[in-house]
Amino acid sequence: MDLVQALWLGLIQGLTEFLPISSSAHLILVPRLLGWPDQGLAFDVAVHVGTLLAVMLHFRRQVGPLVGDTLVSVWRRQPVGESRLGWALIIGTLPLVAGALILADAAEGVFRDPRVIATATIGFGILLWVAARRAGPRDEHSIGPGAALFIGAAQVLAIIPGTSRSGITMTAGLWLGLEATAAARFSFLLSMPAIALAGAWKALQLGAADGPVNWGVFGFGALVSGVSAYLCIRVFLALVARLGMTPFVIYRLVLGGVLLVMFSGAGPAAG
Repeated sequence: MDLVQALWLGLIQGLTEFLPISSSAHLILVPRLLGWPDQGLAFDVAVHVGTLLAVMLHFRRQVGPLVGDTLVSVWRRQPVGESRLGWALIIGTLPLVAGALILADAAEGVFRDPRVIATATIGFGILLWVAARRAGPRDEHSIGPGAALFIGAAQVLAIIPGTSRSGITMTAGLWLGLEATAAARFSFLLSMPAIALAGAWKALQLGAADGPVNWGVFGFGALVSGVSAYLCIRVFLALVARLGMTPFVIYRLVLGGVLLVMFSGAGPAAG
């Protein structure tokens, strides 16, 4: 991988990780169009680190109280400050851990079929449109254990490439009556443990693999991913407050259609 490839893939990962349009679909489409080889585990780990740092930086004033108040609530055995939201994030992460263990083989096998990715891109895009029509006035601080579990269970579907982790968690939040920007904020906060766990899992796989790692190129990719992700979060929250989810639904339908045309003659993906 050279710097040009790292630049484009880091930019794509950073922009699409937090938009409800599926980063996996884009990371399959762009290299295929440009004839690039698979970016490999090391690059995946690098860009995960970049996007994780970006979301933590954006919510830096909230992360400390979330962690601190949640720990204090354990000691006091009662809600403290931001602890309700902190526990919602913990509960929302649990289904993903269980789902990843159960569906790990499928995630690396049948789910990587381009036709599955295209179908998921279109299908979950339509579901996002339906859910957006149910948006209500609630904010993320109103999320209780049941709602957190529902959103977390929906997040498991993101194991299917093309679903979009941010897209499906926003869909679930909107379905429960969250306001659009509140659904987005909760999705971004929930991404922190999700991205950290995914990055750690890929890092373990990388540790067991052989071969040299070009730290300069991958560090550059992580930097590009982090900067683009940070800017994307800021712009998206402002954009969705004005335009809602419709532009992203339309984009998903177009992208899914392009993928179906590109891979209509493809055979099943290799294990």
